[in-house]
Amino acid sequence: MDVLLWGVVPYLAIVTLVGGTIWRYRYDQFGWTTRSSQLYESRLLRIGSPLFHFGLVFVIVGHVGGLVIPQSWTDAVGLSQEAYHAMALVIGGIAGFCTLVGVAILVYRRRRTGPVFMATTKNDKTMYVALVAAIVLGLWTTLNSVGAGHEAHNYRESVAPWFRSLFVLQPDVASMAAAPASFQWHTLVGLVLIAIFPFTRLVHAFTAPLHYLFRPYVVYRSRDARPTPGASAPRPGWDPVGTRDRERSGKRR
Repeated sequence: MDVLLWGVVPYLAIVTLVGGTIWRYRYDQFGWTTRSSQLYESRLLRIGSPLFHFGLVFVIVGHVGGLVIPQSWTDAVGLSQEAYHAMALVIGGIAGFCTLVGVAILVYRRRRTGPVFMATTKNDKTMYVALVAAIVLGLWTTLNSVGAGHEAHNYRESVAPWFRSLFVLQPDVASMAAAPASFQWHTLVGLVLIAIFPFTRLVHAFTAPLHYLFRPYVVYRSRDARPTPGASAPRPGWDPVGTRDRERSGKRR
């Protein structure tokens, strides 16, 4: 069972992620979207969306840093394990809590706003279940670490070596099998989320509009029909200059 869970399932999830993304891009480009529902409701969206997205960014960065960077590297720069653990708990806890609050607001909005709920598919519901489960289990492991204090499990000696071993095609099954159940469940749900990623609205993360940060300013023209004091009356765009003036002078004659 350990070989299946920690030596086979991760590669199945990765293959599904890559293959599903390629398939989705080739055959469902029109569906490669978040299906925005801002038109139906924007107040809760303005609160929940930033909390979820920015919190998730910090969560992902924290996971990548903790799993990819070996403990020997942080020890070499003078960052003790205790200091690293405390920093990871504080930053990770805050980021995870913000992400959970953000997704809770988005789910509440989707359930309570009629048009948004009607546009919710079974695919969306499955995605939300997996996403919330991953976030809750992640916070659970964080709280367990806080409660255990100095006796907390050091995932950098079990989960992290297993994660890095996947990329050299030599999965360290024994290391992951020695991790506590909370870390194992969190990892399994994460693998499920990776596998279904290409088939949900989450796929839009691969085409994040980064160019928005560097786009030029947009100039808007007012549609107010009231003339500005001292300005001439507006004329239709198809009228040549002077046409209306000649018509007015003809009527006066």
